[in-house]
Parts: sequence; structure tokens; C-alpha cells
Amino acid sequence: EYEIVLSGVSDTSLEKNISLASPTKVELTCKLDENSNLKNPQVTWKRGSETISHTSKTQNSWTIQLTISESSQLGSYSCILKGEKEVSATFHLHVPKIEGKEKRIITYEGDIAVMVCKTEYNPKAWTWYMTNGTELVPINTFLHTDKFQIQRHSDSENRLKILKLTKEDHGVYWCEAVFELGSSKGSFELKVLSITAPLKPFIAVVAEVAILVTTIVLYELYSKKNRKGGEREFDQIEQL
Repeated sequence: EYEIVLSGVSDTSLEKNISLASPTKVELTCKLDENSNLKNPQVTWKRGSETISHTSKTQNSWTIQLTISESSQLGSYSCILKGEKEVSATFHLHVPKIEGKEKRIITYEGDIAVMVCKTEYNPKAWTWYMTNGTELVPINTFLHTDKFQIQRHSDSENRLKILKLTKEDHGVYWCEAVFELGSSKGSFELKVLSITAPLKPFIAVVAEVAILVTTIVLYELYSKKNRKGGEREFDQIEQL
């Protein structure tokens, strides 16, 4: 049973996320705080924009009972309480999400990249994809044993290891956790840098220093030449 308590004072809209991995029965309850000044409200339940009826009611709470047997029954269920003011509560029913999705990984040629996907519940299966244009292509480790390794760290955690990185490995990779009620995906953007990339700032500094030193040396040579020329001219004048 999942419950949201509305005070009707400071909160006008509250939300709760509910993860469901397999078919189950769910009770959703909207409860009005006993100290609320919202008296005898008119209550409406909705699934998305469709109005549905509540299955039970007490003095300050309203409940719907759901049997979630397929993915089409997931979504948002809301109760709206109308009185002197309007307050609402929304329950978001969804399959377990991938933790830490949409990560960016930066590494170098010749290194190894490791991508980790975790979920709150144990999925039935895991699948990894690489992006080819706009399509997702399943990664087959049997065909690419020298490039990809998929490791099951635990029932709720799966890892993709990419070996001997090259610039061609740059791109977006996806993991998919499959549950009885649907699936969730997480993405990783892999950026592979040249092995000389970390040296570029150092090379730039060295080049600037070299230019500065060369400029100073040329200036010193030019100044010394002018001083010698001036001394010779002074000696000639003394002789005259």
C-alpha cells in the first residue's frame, strides 16, 4: 500500500515514484491531514487524463485498488481534492530505472573502458547495445571476444568492458534491463582521446617558453651589436 498525506496548507501538489518489476496488486491512498482546513472536499481520481472511481473511502482518505498485470497499466494516477482550494497527489508507477544513467566516460587509446548498470530490483535479462547511426545494435560478445566482455557482477548489476580502445570505439552505448512489466535503458557516452592529448598543454607551454627565450636571446644579441657599434664610433671620434 502506498500513501500520500496532504495537509492542504503549504502543499498543493505532491508526488511519489513507485517501482514495479512484476505483476502485482497495488493500493494507492490519498489522505487528508486531520489538521487540514480543507473540509469535505470533492475527490476525483484520474489515470492520466481519464477519470476513474475510487474503491474505498473513510472520513479523510480515499483509496484505489489496482491489479497491474501489463506495462500498459503503468503510468500516473492522481487524486484531486477540491474545496476552498485545490490540492492533488500523483503516484508514478514505472518499471525500475537504471541507476546513474547518462554518464560520460573519457579515456585514452589502448586503455579499457568499464560501464556499470544497476537497478533497484533484479531484472530477467540484461542486454548491451552500441549505436550505429540512429539504430541500436546488440553487442554480441561471442563474435567480438577480443573487444567486448559482459560481466554479471550481481543479479541487479551488469558491466560492459571494452578492451584495446581505439578512436573507432567512440560513441554512445546502452544497457537495457528487462523486467516482466517492461524494460529500462541507460546510456553512456564514450570519448576516446589520443594518447598524446594530455601532452598538448605541456607542448604548448614549452613552445611559448621557447619563443620567449629566442626573443630574449635575439634582443640581447641585437643590443650587444649596437653597443659594440657605438664603442667603435666613440673610439674613432677620440682618435680624431
